[in-house]
Amino acid sequence: MKEAQENKSHLTKNVPCSNIKNMIIEKVFLETSIFNFYFDLNEVNAEKREAVQKFFAEVEAGKFSLSTSEDVVRELLRTKKEEKRNNMLGLIDRYKIDVLPSDDKIKHLANLYIAEGFIPESFSDDALHIAAATVLDVDFILSFNFRHIVKRRTREMTAQINTRAGYKPIQIYSPMEVL
Repeated sequence: MKEAQENKSHLTKNVPCSNIKNMIIEKVFLETSIFNFYFDLNEVNAEKREAVQKFFAEVEAGKFSLSTSEDVVRELLRTKKEEKRNNMLGLIDRYKIDVLPSDDKIKHLANLYIAEGFIPESFSDDALHIAAATVLDVDFILSFNFRHIVKRRTREMTAQINTRAGYKPIQIYSPMEVL
């Protein structure tokens, strides 16, 4: 009986420490809105804040490895409220988020998204975020930007463009979809 229980231990939610090395850790690209909602105290956004904080608890449990880009950091630096800006930037150190540089491949792919017309040129940062995640080959983008990023048309168009450009389609989710 005891032997049967030990053989089934790998089926439980709690993974024994000796098996942690066998866990698949997904690589996630964090878009600007994730940093923002972590600290958003507006009661209207409580559900989003809680979802982001639950996601970061999963990060602490070792389920995800995080990255973002210089372009996201540039956006965070434009935050007018100093305390919030510092708190959002502090997440990078706290959760060991890799900040990846932008390059010509990322800019070229972002320009393809804009040229196709599904991301307006005035929101080129959104195109850069998707392109960075694609070129850097993460498993998925995490965002609350439902206007240009987390939406069906963006998923479909980026999949087409990425395939034509020699990249795999990028998965795009909100935190609620991955928890």
